[in-house]
Amino acid sequence: MKYDPRRHHRRSIRLKGYDYTRPGAYFVTICSQNRECLFGQIVNGEMRLNEFGEIVARTWYDLPNHVANVQLDAFVVMPNHVHAVIVITAVGAGSERADSNSAPIPKRHALPEIVRQLKTFSARRINQRRGTPGTTVWQRNYYEHIVRNDGELNRIRKYIANNPLHWNP
Repeated sequence: MKYDPRRHHRRSIRLKGYDYTRPGAYFVTICSQNRECLFGQIVNGEMRLNEFGEIVARTWYDLPNHVANVQLDAFVVMPNHVHAVIVITAVGAGSERADSNSAPIPKRHALPEIVRQLKTFSARRINQRRGTPGTTVWQRNYYEHIVRNDGELNRIRKYIANNPLHWNP
């Protein structure tokens, strides 16, 4: 079916008016297309990544090489989704360029752009490996939650670490 803006209304699930470039921790869940178990399997409460799950993990750990204002925190690849805590840091805060020979201040990336990079780079590599260029790997959107305090962050970290133990397909 062709897109018709009069019939199809894409609603944002983001917090209206919130600046997602703001420093802080964000809990995200990204699901595979149609929740297909694409990334491995749970065996005795432990996630065993297959080659596609390994690609997702390598892409995750490579993000700081492409995004100056990101720190990686808790992370798990599950058979059909990923849970992660992404920490956006203040890049260039207080920095001023003295002259045109100074190094440029790195760009601040917003959470949606960071998630897009993870999804795009991993999907491209997965599709290259399985010989299916352009095939959708990830669902269109993702779940995000702004982490508000250390107690909440610790609960989320524990949830992520224990997620394979509670897997029920």
